[in-house]
Amino acid sequence: MTLSEENYLKAIFNLQQETDKGVSTNAIAEFMDTKASSATDMIKRLSEKKLLIYKPYQGARLTDKGRMHAVKVIRKHRLWETFLVENLEFSWDEVHEVAEQLEHIDSDKLIKQLDKFLGYPKNDPHGDPIPDENGNIATIEKKILAELQKNDEGICVGVDDSSSAFLKYLDKLNISLGNNIKVIEKEAFDNSMSIEVDGNKLTISSLASKNIYIKKTK
Repeated sequence: MTLSEENYLKAIFNLQQETDKGVSTNAIAEFMDTKASSATDMIKRLSEKKLLIYKPYQGARLTDKGRMHAVKVIRKHRLWETFLVENLEFSWDEVHEVAEQLEHIDSDKLIKQLDKFLGYPKNDPHGDPIPDENGNIATIEKKILAELQKNDEGICVGVDDSSSAFLKYLDKLNISLGNNIKVIEKEAFDNSMSIEVDGNKLTISSLASKNIYIKKTK
């Protein structure tokens, strides 16, 4: 597997989580920030390797073999992110690009030892579940903060946007995984929210509230 092939498999896996249908060539190209022709060439290559099935007007779907490859890369990525934060003092907004490189190291023994060294973590620093070595991914009970109503309350369990800019924004607001968040008010005009984070009141935009995952407690 080439680095590019692994990145496409991971992209298609992520896009499949958002639809019941096949993933279109244009969606893949947009996700990968490339031309549709380049995505088409890669789809043909992955199809020849039995890693996906592509049907015109129905899109692409990973085969079981393709899914296992994709999940394996995702597992490595999230374990490396966890290692960087817990052991090398990286902040959660710094780890993604480094993990993007480390995820392509092809050593099953290394990843098994890494998992063991970390104590078999269930989630990465952004709250995403870490697949086990058999490709199983746990489901996390969560809602988008924007969906909560006045007086609803819950624990921050993840983010949808893991970009450095958004994570730095959350750091400025002192919002991180494990924080208790209570909705004080929702503004009808722009859907911004007044919230209480571990007792501290602040206001966040509609865009921010759509990118924070909460596990409701009240």
